[in-house]
Order: sequence, then C-alpha cells, then structure tokens
Amino acid sequence: MSGRTQAGACPERTCVGCRERAVKGELLRIVVIEDACVPDPRGTLPGRGAYVHPVPACLDQAVRRRAFPRAFRVPGPLDVKALRHYVEQAQGCRAVAPCRLTGNT
Repeated sequence: MSGRTQAGACPERTCVGCRERAVKGELLRIVVIEDACVPDPRGTLPGRGAYVHPVPACLDQAVRRRAFPRAFRVPGPLDVKALRHYVEQAQGCRAVAPCRLTGNT
C-alpha cells in the first residue's frame, strides 16, 4: 500500500480577489491579451493565468488590490472591461461559487 487514496486529487487555485483557495473548476481563469484581462472559461488560452471567483465582489477586490498586474507580472494597470462584462453575464445565468466576500455558502 502506498498510502494514496483511490480518489483523484482535485487541483486547487487561489482567487486573486479574496485570496481563498478553491477547486480549480469553481474559479475563472484569466489571461492577458494586449494589456487587457480576458476571461478564459475553457482554460485553453496560452500564457500565464490568474484565477478569480466569477462574482463581482472578488473581481472588485482584485482590481482594488491591483492583483492582476502583480499576478501577470506586468507594469501598469490592465483593462478589465471584458472581464467585468463576462462576470456580470455569468452572475445572472448560473449559480455562484462559495466565497466569503459574497456570503454564499
């Protein structure tokens, strides 16, 4: 016996907004394309990725903390209009992931 369980491990990532760890599938991957943060829901776009809960509260906190330029290692601010639009659309059509900022459990 190797001590490992039969269930596969679920990869975890940290939300750059609230800094909570969550299962990778509950978070939205974000990449930078031409100085703009772009959502990558399928996780297939090339480049460095950052993760955030797909809720406005986490997105707002990440912007306030200037977490995106730090996560992507780029100088200066990044445009988050496309990301904000995606999160607002997703908020209306699916259940949100648990997050301490929104009070959802």
